[in-house]
Amino acid sequence: MTETLPARSVALLGTGLMGSGMARNLARSGLDTRAWNRTRAKAEPLAADGVRVTDTPAEAVDGADVVLTMLYDGQAALETMRQAQDGLRPGTVWAQATTAGLDGLAALVAFARERELVLVDSPVLGTRQPAESGQLLVLAAGPATARAVVRPVFDAIGSRTAWVGESAEDAAATRLKLVINSWVLNLTHGAAEALALAKGLGVDPQGFFDAIADGPLDNGYLRVKAGQVLSGDLEPSFATRTAEKDARLIVAAGERNGVRMDVAAAGAERFRRAIAQGHGDEDMAASYFASFDDDRG
Repeated sequence: MTETLPARSVALLGTGLMGSGMARNLARSGLDTRAWNRTRAKAEPLAADGVRVTDTPAEAVDGADVVLTMLYDGQAALETMRQAQDGLRPGTVWAQATTAGLDGLAALVAFARERELVLVDSPVLGTRQPAESGQLLVLAAGPATARAVVRPVFDAIGSRTAWVGESAEDAAATRLKLVINSWVLNLTHGAAEALALAKGLGVDPQGFFDAIADGPLDNGYLRVKAGQVLSGDLEPSFATRTAEKDARLIVAAGERNGVRMDVAAAGAERFRRAIAQGHGDEDMAASYFASFDDDRG
């Protein structure tokens, strides 16, 4: 790679729940920002914030210093980059922020090697609100020569970048993201099941909150997720459908390394049931409904 100056232009591929906020922050930071989304209509509002919305991935990446992918999974990222390949030039820095899993990342590494791209594995920690406010935590692994290039991009979308590896190939960032997500998903299910049991036993949830208040069992995340369920406001900060995908990536990563992830596997099944009940596009707190045979909860 010959280009080591900070990026001045970035192509964002994927403007969904989190990508749209990331695109706005990239443009506000002064970067020449192009964006593509599979459904263009969902990306169109970004034009009002100075983002150039393109018809194709190849058009978005043409001439960009950094390509940032924020797509559903590794397969979607790979397919989109294949569509973009005519606009890619050797040496382009590709920051992949998708939670791709170990097998998914391996395919992305192979594509980057084939196209002579400089891959930075950079999954992000956070949900829609941190994405909109530029407060994501970026977990990054990639060559030292790419750090100056991606710094303006990561600074625009996140409050902090944690460099955890020198190469995307060792999957250090993805492995850490899977560990963190396993904890987040378990907390989500724990909140959901506690509320469901309270419902079934006729216990006032406030009594539960009062009993654990200010003690070691209290948890801010519990209160946020419980609040969503109790208020009925399941506007997604992290969708149930995506949470199921991540849960299955966690189970697969464990199996690949001789670790049984029984709770994650059960959690994936809870998400599947919630999706079957029609909660796939709602917040993953909808795990609550998986405790009931119908939506009586």
